[in-house]
Amino acid sequence: MYSRLWASPLGTRKRKDKPQPIHSSGLWRLLQNTLAPHLPVDRMRWIDLLLRTVRLAMEVFSRLLFGLMYRGDPHTPLPPITNLILLESATSLATKIRTKKLTSEEVVKSFIARIKEINPILNCVVDTRFDEALEEARAADTLIRSGTEDVETLTTTKPFLGVPFSTKDCFAVKGLRQTAGLWIRRDFEPDEDADVVRLMREAGAIPLCVTNVSELCMWWESANTIYGRTNNPYKTCCIVGGSSGGEGCLQSACGIPFGIGSDIGGSIRMPSFFNGIFGHKPTYGIVSNLGQEPVATGEACEFLVTGPMCKYAQDLLPMYQVLSACNAHLLKLDSKVDVRKLRYFYVEDDGGSPLITPVSSELRDAQRKVVLHLEKGYGIKAKKITLKKLKAALPMYFAKLGSVEEAHTFCQELTLKKGNLNVWTEMAKWCLRCSHNTLPGLLLGIIEKLNNASKKSESFPKLLTMCDDLRKEIKELLGEDGVLLFPSHPTTAPYHSQPLLRPFNFVYTAIINITLFPSTQCPLGLASDGLPLGIQVVANHHHDHLSLAVASELEKAFGGWVCPSEVP
Repeated sequence: MYSRLWASPLGTRKRKDKPQPIHSSGLWRLLQNTLAPHLPVDRMRWIDLLLRTVRLAMEVFSRLLFGLMYRGDPHTPLPPITNLILLESATSLATKIRTKKLTSEEVVKSFIARIKEINPILNCVVDTRFDEALEEARAADTLIRSGTEDVETLTTTKPFLGVPFSTKDCFAVKGLRQTAGLWIRRDFEPDEDADVVRLMREAGAIPLCVTNVSELCMWWESANTIYGRTNNPYKTCCIVGGSSGGEGCLQSACGIPFGIGSDIGGSIRMPSFFNGIFGHKPTYGIVSNLGQEPVATGEACEFLVTGPMCKYAQDLLPMYQVLSACNAHLLKLDSKVDVRKLRYFYVEDDGGSPLITPVSSELRDAQRKVVLHLEKGYGIKAKKITLKKLKAALPMYFAKLGSVEEAHTFCQELTLKKGNLNVWTEMAKWCLRCSHNTLPGLLLGIIEKLNNASKKSESFPKLLTMCDDLRKEIKELLGEDGVLLFPSHPTTAPYHSQPLLRPFNFVYTAIINITLFPSTQCPLGLASDGLPLGIQVVANHHHDHLSLAVASELEKAFGGWVCPSEVP
């Protein structure tokens, strides 16, 4: 998710006998600005209750509406897996290619065939380079057969030689369109690769395709007016998340071994969660963001990160080592981690923000099973903690993005910075089905217009300070050997368009962006509705190796990715 969101958080009138609350929704702040600028705390509690009631009413309406729309579970099943190459990890494929047990051409052809099978159902791939990829695969095979470099050398210099990969449609891949889901970029082709694509090429990997995103990568359902929307491989009437949704979907459906995502509010972790795969949000400043659109500026460069997405935990570390390049020395990726010697903490929810859907019982149970596994398997007692500031995670996120002075507004980004989109005119055109913008994009633009003066409020600097205090609190808690088990999302993948009635549920991932911690989304099997469960493992700054190690442990304990297709 990338957008320039102006925060409009307002506090409450101070009372000597009670703390000053800061509420967690743009709606709350709008009500306070326009209707009740000097309400006492007791009255504000009533408004808080009103907001909770509104959220509950929207949830009931949402379930009834979408339950009726998608009654009978209209799922289109994927073709079964008939080629076992599709089930291999990227690391395993690279080893077999280097040792001549498989050819790169054979592997690339397998994934091309799979994409052609599944894309009419899922709509996850938006541009391809199949012919060029096959040529590069043959070149890799020729290099291996020549014997000019032995297996050990290739393992070190080209760890993914001959293995295909994909990336979301915001990264530049020379020869492919780079739209970022924005209509006016529909014909744009970059002249060179993004840094991370170049690094993967240097490691021997072969770019095969780019995948669908939300408009300007700002919403948590991958749909736009160029390519349409992407369907969940486990339940095609549900979303894949955003903005790396097409990427998560393609990998889960066995259309590619691994790929690249980016994340400024959960755009790696939410799609990984909804599609049942692994996704890692790195420590800030480690992986280059150059060559992706939109461009982050100022402090937002710390919130926006680029990282690996894959079906198997064993691919996370070697891919991260490639992507981190010259910054790898800042991490401890080569350190061996004994998960039995780590300290574990867990948070069950955000503390009850009035406009965030409560964490579902099945996701709570999944987290408890992780805690129980640690206790029974290793005698480790994970400590339940409460982070009171989490209740204000949403206004903190808006405030942090709103504090980036150098950034263009979202309405400016929608015009490629050549003007300022008139969202009211575009909304009228959208109602007549004449707009090239999406409804979520226009709604975000309207919220931005309504809240663009909020930085003058008294609570704005307090929210920035609160965020810094929360970061320090978590940093001190985790230390050198601690990890935090944290919900990836409050529900399993919702139905298409249902996020419009649950707009702020992305906060469980977004809070990790503005506190700058690395986090690994880990799949934990399937829920009763057949959709993936999961959890985030959060580590301290520059301690990514800890969350990656715990991800591998959870994969062993809970099975990791579950194939959405029938497997022989």
